Amino acid sequence: MEQDSSSSSPPSKMSTTDMSMGKIIFYEERNFQGRSYECMSDCSDMSSYLSRCQSCRVESGCFMVYERPNFMGNQYFMRRGEYSDSMSMMGMSSGIRSCRMIPMHRGQFRMRIFERENMSGQSNELQEDCENIMERFRMNDCMSCQVMDGHWLLYEQPHFRGRMMYVRPGEHRSFREMGMSNISFMSMRRIMDIC
Repeated sequence: MEQDSSSSSPPSKMSTTDMSMGKIIFYEERNFQGRSYECMSDCSDMSSYLSRCQSCRVESGCFMVYERPNFMGNQYFMRRGEYSDSMSMMGMSSGIRSCRMIPMHRGQFRMRIFERENMSGQSNELQEDCENIMERFRMNDCMSCQVMDGHWLLYEQPHFRGRMMYVRPGEHRSFREMGMSNISFMSMRRIMDIC
């Protein structure tokens, strides 16, 4: 009988992130009609479960939904609640094609933003929300970042408005290659929701 070695290992640094919370139900039609697909983790392509997705219900947790497969294209942050018409509400012309569950994070938040792709040009470190990088740092653009701690939302316009993008711990060298072409980000917010 094979022994599970994970049960005896000490807790890792990632213990501040809880992956256990999160449930979202997608529906083919508006107003929670048609076939449905229940999801409790990341889903890179929903086309094998639903022909399209035009409404959804977040029962617990927080999710990022994407207009294209593989977490690409326009994206929208969703907390607990009902979204009866995702296409008109989020401006997603083809509906939702993929989703990512956002783990709940406890602890500090830290991110370094860069003016240019490949983490080059002027850079600044954030540990809290920033409403306007131009006013605060005299940066005209943010085109790449490195997230050290926590989960963040980047916004196209100051004061957390416009299109958004979710970034999790790691290096994000080109927002353009992540499906966000012709866009730079001007404000950043920590994801601190207890959904």
